[in-house]
Amino acid sequence: MNAVAILGILVGLVAVATVVGVLWQRSNGHVREIDDASTVISVGELNADAVAGRGATLLQFSTEVCAPCRTTHQLLGDLATELNGVAHVDVDVSHRPDLANRYNLLQSPTTFILDGSGVVRARIGGAPRPAEVRAELDRILAAA
Repeated sequence: MNAVAILGILVGLVAVATVVGVLWQRSNGHVREIDDASTVISVGELNADAVAGRGATLLQFSTEVCAPCRTTHQLLGDLATELNGVAHVDVDVSHRPDLANRYNLLQSPTTFILDGSGVVRARIGGAPRPAEVRAELDRILAAA
């Protein structure tokens, strides 16, 4: 293989990696609504001390060494305190690795927004955007 072909392959790989990275970054932190009501989660089975919200629950999956998890914890905790009927539950998946497979957790933090019945209504991969979380909570609480 000559130097031009090797250079072409390297440039192609860098271009593909860049496109994949940009697409992943653009989707990171956005709320994805879940229309399928088949996934129901009992937060008590995930964390014995957890109490679900009457209107909605912000279920955060995090790890001990995750820096964005701390800011996400603060954001979701503040929203739960501010909004009536909303609870925040943080589950450390380093102590519960079975949950990563069960809920297809590919990054930390991952947040599920549950309605009052425990049905997963939205999913956020990465650090959530506050305005989007608030809008989703408003939608879920209005439907309750």
